[in-house]
Amino acid sequence: MKLIEPPLRYMFELGGLSQAGAVVTVEADEGQCVGLAEWAGVDSVERLVGTVTLYRLSQTRFSYEADLAADVTQSCVVTLEPVASHIFRTIDRELQLAPRLPPDLQQTAVELTLSAGDDDVPEILTSLNYDLAAPLLEEFVLGIDPYPRKEGAAFDLPAEPAVPQSSPFAALKALKNRG
Repeated sequence: MKLIEPPLRYMFELGGLSQAGAVVTVEADEGQCVGLAEWAGVDSVERLVGTVTLYRLSQTRFSYEADLAADVTQSCVVTLEPVASHIFRTIDRELQLAPRLPPDLQQTAVELTLSAGDDDVPEILTSLNYDLAAPLLEEFVLGIDPYPRKEGAAFDLPAEPAVPQSSPFAALKALKNRG
């Protein structure tokens, strides 16, 4: 399987973030919308805008909050007609910079595992240079309807064909009725 690089990136240096935080707007231009449609497997993406609010919680921890709005067009699974939909998602994440280990300990580092109930764990970063568009694109893809249906479209099952009299089943039915 070939992985397609997302057509939208917005790199931000978290190291320069002040205590007051920052508000950043990430918006796809027309060319990026065409690439996003191909990347996400939809007919078209008319608009994708994310408003990201960042806060510094400590030297190595950051808060990422965002509102995502997108307009997409897909093909109806019944009629194949275009179906327009609006996606709105709210994102709330905590980012944690991984501590740097001395070179002699890097080989012996133990990987930590999370228990099944730990949903609110921070995203571990290896660099303070962070792509603000990555969480937006994750939520965008999750917000796409996998089975879009045009309003009023219904799938009707075809009528079962009548069994011709000369079929083997008709002969068995005749034998059953005689005996």
